[in-house]
Amino acid sequence: MSDIRIRDVIEADLPILCEQQLDPDATRMAAFPSREPEAFMAHWRVKVLGDARNRKQTILFDGQVAGHIVSFVQGERRLIGYWLGKEYWGRGIATRALSEFLLQETHRPLFAQVAKHNVASIRVLEKCGFTHVGAEPPATGAEVEELTMLLTGKPQDDSTR
Repeated sequence: MSDIRIRDVIEADLPILCEQQLDPDATRMAAFPSREPEAFMAHWRVKVLGDARNRKQTILFDGQVAGHIVSFVQGERRLIGYWLGKEYWGRGIATRALSEFLLQETHRPLFAQVAKHNVASIRVLEKCGFTHVGAEPPATGAEVEELTMLLTGKPQDDSTR
C-alpha cells in the first residue's frame, strides 16, 4: 500500500500547488478558475498561509506533493477545500487524506461546496461523512450548480473509509 500523509504546507510546496491548479481538466472538474502564478502565490501567502484561522495541509503520496487540503472561514461557516494533482486522481488518495485531515480539523459543523458534476469529489466527501444539505444555483454569469455538503458529529478514526 502506498504512503499517504498530510503535513503543514510549506513555502516550497507552493510552486507545485500552483502548477496543479493550472491544469485545465482539473479546473473544469472543480469548476474553480485557476490563478496566474503571481496571483496564486500572493493569495496563498497572504490569505491562506497568513490567516491563523486556516488549517492548511499538504497531501503527500509516497513523499511527493500530491495536493492540499484547507479549512477556512467564509461568512458564518467553516468550509473545507482540497485539490489533488490530476496524476493522483482515482487512487483513493483524496479520501484517505481527507479522513486524516478531519481527525485534526475538529470544528463542526464543517461545510463543503462542490460542483454538481464533480461526482468523484462528491463521493470523497460522502465517504468521509458529509451529507447533502442543499444546492446553490449558479452565480450570476456562472454555469455550474454547486452542492452544499455538511459534516457534523465528532471526529473519529475510521480506517474502513
